[in-house]
Amino acid sequence: MPWELREHAGRHYAVLFHYALPDDAWAVELSEAVPAAAEGAEDPDAAASHLPGAAFLVTLVPDEDPDLQPTVRVWSPGERVVPYEVMRWYMEQVADQVERCRIAFERGET
Repeated sequence: MPWELREHAGRHYAVLFHYALPDDAWAVELSEAVPAAAEGAEDPDAAASHLPGAAFLVTLVPDEDPDLQPTVRVWSPGERVVPYEVMRWYMEQVADQVERCRIAFERGET
């Protein structure tokens, strides 16, 4: 499952992409990233210093019917503040996924 990392004001955020089979849609998840395991920290070839944490925003992007609109689910037991720049970055990732799904549908790749 691929993901993107971003740092903002000393905090790390992750956007994770995976296929949600029960929903027949791509899931784009936003989480606060967590530090990677300590043993990877000494390895300069380690893939990442941070990994996706528990998602607090999940956007489902349907890929089999372009008439279905993406939906956003909020998963947060308590109050969470998401900086504007992080939210904008996340929504750009979602918009890119929507575009990829619609192009694939038009080409018959779904």
